[in-house]
Amino acid sequence: MSDKPKRPMSAYMLWLNSAREQIKADNPGLKVTEIAKKGGEIWRSMKDKSVWEEKAAKAKEQYTKDLESYNANGGGGEGGGKKAQKRGKKGKKAAAPAKTKKKKDESDDEEGAEEEEEESE
Repeated sequence: MSDKPKRPMSAYMLWLNSAREQIKADNPGLKVTEIAKKGGEIWRSMKDKSVWEEKAAKAKEQYTKDLESYNANGGGGEGGGKKAQKRGKKGKKAAAPAKTKKKKDESDDEEGAEEEEEESE
């Protein structure tokens, strides 16, 4: 899995990496999170982002080629399964609060619990 190509950076991230030091210099004393917020404000106010969007497009093309090569050489089967598993876990977490609500309903009379189940469906 360590050989799998990393996803390409977005135009914003490419720009931020190049502009971070300048943002720090212009705004001394800012925390890391505040620098990121300031970077976001500057990025949104920029008129011409075409240079960074072109760089991001080139990085994506290279990533696509690298990924095809990786998959052609027998890699890739393992990584997809792990991602699907992570998504499944998120779904289970979202369902967990509903289960706790059901347990509260079970302590009430049975008719009330049945009505709750019908409404949630």
